[in-house]
Amino acid sequence: MGLSLVHSRARVGARAPAVQVEVHVGGGLPTMSIVGLPQGAVREAKDRVRAAIHCAQFEFPNGRITVNLAPADLPKSGGRFDLPIALGVLAASGQLPNEALRDVEFLGELGLTGELRAVDGVLPAAMAARETGRRLIVPLANGAEAALVESADVRVARTLSEVCAALVNAKELPSAERIDARAAVVPDLLDVRGQAQARRALEVAAAGQHHVLFVGTPGCGKTLLASRLPGLLPEASAAEALESASIASVSGRGFDPATWRVRPFRSPHHEASSAALVGGGPGARPGEISLAHNGVLFLDELPEWNRHALQMLREPLESGIATISRASLRCDYPARFQLVAAMNPCPCGWAGDISDRCRCTPQQIDTYLARISGPLLDRIDLHVDVPRLPPSALRDDAARGEPTAVVRERVVAARERQLARAGRSNAHLDTQGTEATCRLEHDDRLLLERAIETLHLSARSLHRILRVARTIADLAASERIETAHLTEAIGYRRLDRR
Repeated sequence: MGLSLVHSRARVGARAPAVQVEVHVGGGLPTMSIVGLPQGAVREAKDRVRAAIHCAQFEFPNGRITVNLAPADLPKSGGRFDLPIALGVLAASGQLPNEALRDVEFLGELGLTGELRAVDGVLPAAMAARETGRRLIVPLANGAEAALVESADVRVARTLSEVCAALVNAKELPSAERIDARAAVVPDLLDVRGQAQARRALEVAAAGQHHVLFVGTPGCGKTLLASRLPGLLPEASAAEALESASIASVSGRGFDPATWRVRPFRSPHHEASSAALVGGGPGARPGEISLAHNGVLFLDELPEWNRHALQMLREPLESGIATISRASLRCDYPARFQLVAAMNPCPCGWAGDISDRCRCTPQQIDTYLARISGPLLDRIDLHVDVPRLPPSALRDDAARGEPTAVVRERVVAARERQLARAGRSNAHLDTQGTEATCRLEHDDRLLLERAIETLHLSARSLHRILRVARTIADLAASERIETAHLTEAIGYRRLDRR
């Protein structure tokens, strides 16, 4: 009869809470049971563990084996507990020294041959293990991901036999090695012909981290503009990149450690479900808005989206957090993304075009635009018209605007002014911060009040106009908001005038 204790980590949202794998080997008929709220993949671990132990040339003990995953009220999922369960069985049966397991944490799924296979959520586990001061042993395939956590002691192994040999002989497994990060390949703003107002709005959005909506006919360049936004943004800090990488790590959709410093750009299809957009489903996985954290979320054909899915965006747009609640589980994922949306002006797409081909009635147009609720539009700072270009503007010898590198310099300088002044971008200023940094002269205050009355704007829209005006002033390196900055900001409330 023997008892062992092995340390591991579960996956709950973007966190990795500690799990103690307790294994007891006693007398009785040969059985193995796993308790502690295990889900299907965890319950099946007993078959994988048995085969892996035999293939590693160890003896699977006879008698009654009880595996307890503590705490018992925390749901356990996936194959991440295979390795700690196998080590616990071997230690409880006297084939491994218990002392060697004391200050080490283990993660990994076992193949029937004893091969260690990759699991998701290793990055949060490495961050949590660093805080406890314990060493973490993971499959070789997860090594590059875990190595992103600086000062964490992460070791890798290919098989169960390698782990056991290191524990028995007190030898060191190889350290996880970080691979070189690839630079982001971003499309250039130089490819966008004409569209001076839309380019300007994109620059303002990038400088202040504002949400933007492009409205225009089919083929006018809305998607082209949206794809150029990531290249205008400042480089993500190490903390921001690690936070975004942690979400990608737990998403179950694959994670490339070489791209961890690249700001995410997510572009889901308009038929995506609410769970795919905001998060949910089995295991409460993160949705597109969380995968776009610290990056850009592009929603094309905005009125074609499910209305319920769009309504679920309202709270994350304000709080920067996506909360997924289940009967026995609640997960809070960060979702501080920058929204870029695009839509046509009417069902056929040609309202207002110089070709005069639109045949939609005013009622049809109103019904189409009403698919986007007023509260959601309130949360989008810039509403910009993107007209169809004349053929002459598309010629190879036609004049082009500034390239991404030039515009990005102004964006970075404006963002640095905001961080030095308030510690955050203008779009994320709270009410007190807005009042303190977005002061207007008397005449400008009257101008804004007239605009509010004329356009019937809400208090939220008023604050967003002020923040956009502050960003325009920052781009101009102006200490105060001037009349030209304010009028430009008011002009970006295009859909408030319908």
